[in-house]
Parts: sequence; C-alpha cells; structure tokens
Amino acid sequence: MISLKNVSKSFGDVQVLKDISFEIQRGEVVCLIGPSGSGKSTILRCINGLERHDGGEILVDGAPLTEKSLPAIRAKVAMVFQRFNLFPHRTAQENVAEGPIHALGRPAAEAMNQARALLGRVGLGDKCDAYPAKLSGGQQQRVGIARALAMQPQAILFDEPTSALDPERVGEVLKVMRALADEGMTMVIVTHEIGFAREVADRVLFMDGGRIVESGPAREVLTAPKVERTREFLDRVLNPL
Repeated sequence: MISLKNVSKSFGDVQVLKDISFEIQRGEVVCLIGPSGSGKSTILRCINGLERHDGGEILVDGAPLTEKSLPAIRAKVAMVFQRFNLFPHRTAQENVAEGPIHALGRPAAEAMNQARALLGRVGLGDKCDAYPAKLSGGQQQRVGIARALAMQPQAILFDEPTSALDPERVGEVLKVMRALADEGMTMVIVTHEIGFAREVADRVLFMDGGRIVESGPAREVLTAPKVERTREFLDRVLNPL
C-alpha cells in the first residue's frame, strides 16, 4: 500500500531523514516510536506530500509520489493531526462534510448525511451542531478522525493523535483507533502510547536520529528489543521516575 525506498529529507543543514526504507501492507497497522526530533512526523508529512522529500522514492498503491500524482494520493491517504486543525467557525458536522463537498464534489445534502453517520460512528452523534470551542480535546480529535474517514481513504496517517489531550481523554480516541484497526484500516501511527502500540500494531518501527534503528512485530520489539538504544528508550518511557 505504501512504500518508502531510501528516502532522505533535510531542513537546511540538518538531515532529519537518512535513507529510510520500509513498506506498509494493505490492512496493516504500523506504529512509529522514538524520541522527539527523530524524524517520525516528517515521514508522515512526506508520505502525504506536506513536505517534499529530497531523495529516494515514495509509492502509494504503486504510484510514485510526485506533484502530479499528489491530489490522487491525498484522496487515498488521509491524515489526522496532533492539533485537530478543525475550522472554528464550522460545526462538527460541517467540518466533517467539508472535504467531500469541496474535494470530492459530493452534493452538500449527501455529504452532511454522511458526516452525521460518521460522527455517530465515533461516538459523537449528539454533537453534530457543536462548534469546536464547545468540544473537549478528545471530542475534537474524534471529529478529526471522522473528517478523515469522510474522504473514504485506503489508509490513514496519525501524527501523535493523543499527545495534545488530557490523560483522561486519551482512551476515548484510542478506542476509536482500535475499532478502525479491527475493521482492517491501513494505519501508520506516530505515537508515544506504548501500551496501545503493543496491543494494536502489527509492526513497530523505532527511530532515532533520522534512521530506523529497529523494526519488527510489535510485541517482539516492545517486550524484547534486540537493540540497546531501543531498550534504553523504552525503559525511559515506561519507567520515567
């Protein structure tokens, strides 16, 4: 579904991605973990064309990512952001319907009906007419997930979807993501939620310094990592005191 071959990316003199190669199969859930600044979010932004990679090749559903192919690729690969990115002057339902109306050319009535159904699917059927300012962080993020689903994507990229939430709101977002995984949605997730990654991911990629240091089955990497740097990171995350 998604393939990266020797991908590199620099911001000025700082190389943030160094020869990154991996593949995501259709229906697979892959979590990217690692310290801040290791390049995890940049990978997602390159896959979705929000950042242009400097070298190597990115393919989505067999098609190389280029300026010409970008609109078609964005129709297949949706993204859920850390900071929600909802339109503050639109209701939850209008936020979800926005993409299908303007990007896919759907009739407004059809898109609004779909939006109402998707908000129900993420547990927000009673919040259709609420504006973002009246929603909790967890509710806003679930609107963001409904908005991504409205584009009927083949894959969804999640960029630290719970890091901006109060601890008590994290579970409600992870519950929706767990349900999507159970339904077979292809997902690439940048996360610090190690327990969630252990339960839900098929594979985990541990990144440090712009490189993939270790990768493998989630339970294997997260319970018995083979690389010392991975062990050190997990020990600090799971035993912070």
